[in-house]
Amino acid sequence: MDLNRLSAKKENLKRRAEILSLTRRFFISRGYLEVETPSLADCPIPEAYIEPIRSECGCLLPSPELYMKPLLAAGYGDIFQICHAFRKGEKGTQHRGEFTLLEYYRVGKNYLDLAAETETLVVMLTDTILGSRKISYQDKTVDLSPPWRRLSVKEAFMTACGWDPVSIDDPERFDFELATKVAALSDTRPLILHDFPAKMASLARLKPGDVSVAERTEIFIGGLELANIFSELTDPGEQRRGGRRRYVLTEWHSQRTGKYHCE
Repeated sequence: MDLNRLSAKKENLKRRAEILSLTRRFFISRGYLEVETPSLADCPIPEAYIEPIRSECGCLLPSPELYMKPLLAAGYGDIFQICHAFRKGEKGTQHRGEFTLLEYYRVGKNYLDLAAETETLVVMLTDTILGSRKISYQDKTVDLSPPWRRLSVKEAFMTACGWDPVSIDDPERFDFELATKVAALSDTRPLILHDFPAKMASLARLKPGDVSVAERTEIFIGGLELANIFSELTDPGEQRRGGRRRYVLTEWHSQRTGKYHCE
């Protein structure tokens, strides 16, 4: 173990601890209940783009979703959790197999409401810790001042790529250009990307009045995807047909950014 390298991380760890403390206070002040659920399960929820890490005792969970959803069904109301999550094959400069994840659910609100709440959280953190709404990341200066830019997937892809993924079904091109061209729209200002094609958000509620898109949004800052939010559907018939649920889910990712997952 390189003790000098470890010692150099102390200030970052102190800042991380402050961020976690402020985040907990933010949610508790808004009436959320903090919960803690198991990290190990016999079998996680199947995910097309996520491979779990298996052990002799079961699977390390890629998110706490499996155990938080029953709490919602039991009437717990608004809940949040900051925990470690695990995903196989997530190793790189911006990914790790083990990472910290903030997941929170709010009853009675939709995906755009939760995107706005996430925006408020980030601005509060930077105001409190940095005393500024501008951050530097990889030679970029990002201005976090609200309101953040909001674009539908159709608008963003037409702007950055010249085609509409809502009317053209091309998943591989969608994934690649989302992570490269569309993400770059957030290089200097955060981007709230909303209304994903229905086929790209199988867990999200379809948008009333326009079933070609789903009530899902992702937040990008400095070219990195940091949050995934969607309104869920609890209609059992619709669940069987398309795997869609209700409520609102927000995942805030630490150490797992810049890569697209259909969650």
